Formats: sequence, structure tokens, C-alpha cells
Amino acid sequence: MILKCVVTDDEPVARDILEEYISMLPELDLVAKCSNAVETFSVLNNNEVDVLFIDIKMPEINGIDFIKSLKITPFVIFTTAYSSYAIEGFEVDAVDYLMKPISYERFLKSVEKVFTRYKNEHQSLNSLNKIEQNPGFFFIKSDSGLARIDYDKIQYIEGMENYVKLVCNNKTIVSLTTMKSIEGLLPKSNFIRIHRSFIVNMNMVDRVWDFNFYINNKAIQVGKSYKKSVQEILKNKYLAIVK
Repeated sequence: MILKCVVTDDEPVARDILEEYISMLPELDLVAKCSNAVETFSVLNNNEVDVLFIDIKMPEINGIDFIKSLKITPFVIFTTAYSSYAIEGFEVDAVDYLMKPISYERFLKSVEKVFTRYKNEHQSLNSLNKIEQNPGFFFIKSDSGLARIDYDKIQYIEGMENYVKLVCNNKTIVSLTTMKSIEGLLPKSNFIRIHRSFIVNMNMVDRVWDFNFYINNKAIQVGKSYKKSVQEILKNKYLAIVK
């Protein structure tokens, strides 16, 4: 299990220290280093991020107010030189609160807390998934209430910043959730993630050509970072298709 991280701090030295600590743990992958909340917002919108290390006292908008403004948040670890913010930090459900200067030992304890919470939340989700998948459908929040989604009617799923669009045979549903969350609900036997923003139902794919999956004449291109894994899946599981 590898968790993707972002570091946000207006102090270059503080960013570099956390980058070094993160590089020492193979279970963590640093996606970006940001100097302010505006940069961070852009990174969060364009990447799947599991953990955010963020300073509290920053220009323009402080870390706590920034976290409050997000609709969907990763696990948050606040980093600051001011102990007066501790209570506020935990009010936004932060995993931990690190006082500067941050030691590597204290950093490790925060990371352990993140992994513990991650495992607990995913174990609960997996248990729920097993219950929901048995009938062959699940319910997802939409503007009009809880929409029923039948697995065998999903054509593809598209990620759109903080939302996902589920394109089915009989309807299209937009829901405020993440691609990671929706991917956890899908049976691995039929659904393949071929792009950061696309998951396809292999039962709906008409043809695959030049790293494009065609579903009802819509071409969905395989993302560069997904090409190798998609090739392996096609060769190992759908050999008859690629012969």
C-alpha cells in the first residue's frame, strides 16, 4: 500500500525537511510541494491525494480555513510552530498536529496514525461493499436523492474534479465522490481503470484500438501511466481479444 502525499508550507526549508522524511518511507509517494493554499487546491483537483501535510499560518488563507473550504479532504496532518492552533486543528478531524521543528521520530508517529485510520476506514468500506455487491447493484447520492446503479448497466465512469459521472445504459448520474471511492465499489472482474479519470466496464467495450477503448462509438484513451498495467490485464485476462 502506497499513500500519495502533498506538502504545503510557505517556508522552503520546512517543505524540504518533509520531502526528505517522506522519501525515507517507501510507503509514501510525494505528489507535490506547494507554497500556498491556491497551489494546493489545484494539485488536489488534478491528483488523487491520500495525505496532506499542511502548515497552519500561511499568507492569504491559513491551513485550517483551507481544509474547512474543501468538500472532500485527504488525511490531514497540520504542521506549525504555534501550539495555540492545536484545538482548532483537531476540530477539522486532523489526523495529527506536528510542532516545528519536526523530528523524524515524531513524523513517523503521525504516519503510523494515518495508516491506522486508512486501514480502519477501508476495512469498514470493504465490509459494506460485500453487502452492497451481493444484489448486483448499489445506491449512490445524486442531486435527486439516492440513485440505484446496476453493475451490469454501467458503461464507463468519468472523474470530474470532486465529482464522478456514471454513464449507464439507461441513465447518467453525477455524484459528489471520488474515483477512488467508486472504484472500491466495483467488481474487479469486469471493471478496469484505464485512465486517472476513466473506469470502463469490459462487458460494454466494443473494441480496443491504439490504446483507445470504444464503447458505443465513444473513444476513451488509456492514460500514459496506465498503459503498462492495461496491457498486462488484456494479455493475462482477455487473451482471446488481443491474439
